[in-house]
Amino acid sequence: MSTTATTDRPTAAVLGPREREVLSAVGCGLRDDEIAADLAVPEDVVAEHLARILVKLGLRDRAAAIAHAFDCGLAVPGRGPRARRAERVPGAAVRRVAGSEVRISVLGPVRAWRDGRPLPLGHLRQQAVLAALALSAGRTVSRRVLLDGVWGTEPPVANVVPVYVYRLRKALCAGDGPDRVIEYDRRGYRLAPGAVDVDAARLEELIARVGAAERADAPDEVVRLCSLALGLFRGEPLDGLPGPLAELERLRLGERRTAVVQRKLECQLRLGRYSETIAELFALSAARPLDEPVAAMLMRALHRTGRQADALSVFDGVRRRLAEELGVPPSPLLRRTHRRILRGDEAGPVTGR
Repeated sequence: MSTTATTDRPTAAVLGPREREVLSAVGCGLRDDEIAADLAVPEDVVAEHLARILVKLGLRDRAAAIAHAFDCGLAVPGRGPRARRAERVPGAAVRRVAGSEVRISVLGPVRAWRDGRPLPLGHLRQQAVLAALALSAGRTVSRRVLLDGVWGTEPPVANVVPVYVYRLRKALCAGDGPDRVIEYDRRGYRLAPGAVDVDAARLEELIARVGAAERADAPDEVVRLCSLALGLFRGEPLDGLPGPLAELERLRLGERRTAVVQRKLECQLRLGRYSETIAELFALSAARPLDEPVAAMLMRALHRTGRQADALSVFDGVRRRLAEELGVPPSPLLRRTHRRILRGDEAGPVTGR
């Protein structure tokens, strides 16, 4: 769990058992109707649970709930209600393995390499099938889930999933022998365990190490590990891929990226690296002008360097944008930061998630 989840924001411990189930399912990308079917409750009951979750955790919307579910460990890539329907194979996690021949990258346009050689992955929907398998952490994914995730409510005329898998096998494997990267059984498809290095799996490994470094109060190590994690991104995750799965994963991975940036910047400020940190915060704030935790961190960083007027200007700009574009007032976090700066006593942690 990140430091941000333990400071200004309540943890999932404040939730009841059913609310935790709902938050876990939301984090795994299920819609309200899918959660209702999985939990055998009416859809409006799911909506009520989600509304209470947002209030209890101080979250603004569903996107924030997805990010929080991963931060607090209720959702893990490749696990959750959909994955539980498939047989779980012990030791099947796709993770970095020394000497792994095939690398797959989803933290940008989908790419694959074998022994350092780029591999042809075909058109975008075929790439989306590969991305779905890569993000499932070695667990079996059914044809139905692939169809829903890649085509959504407009499935293809024919079931082309086996055709796409056949083509991907040909692209990923060294020859026509038994060296298959994609395995099949009666439940569906999965990447062969230990055969593939997926950058999204390495990202989660690094984030776990960041948490350990935070608990050990080692800000230098946090900055180093966060920099390694951010270096895995090559642009927008799953850039250009169609389908609801890609849309959801772009959102989730984007939130993960922002959270890592914030953790890195917080530790840079602790280390007194003000100039570079403020420059990065300005860039992040420009890219996410309605992100209030980012704005709060920038305000605090500016105030710590004696730039109170600039910090208050950031608050005014975000307040205007929120009113004009969303019709809402600043969050309690942003108002609290504003009050502290006005009093001149802002000395707490610079992060607010």
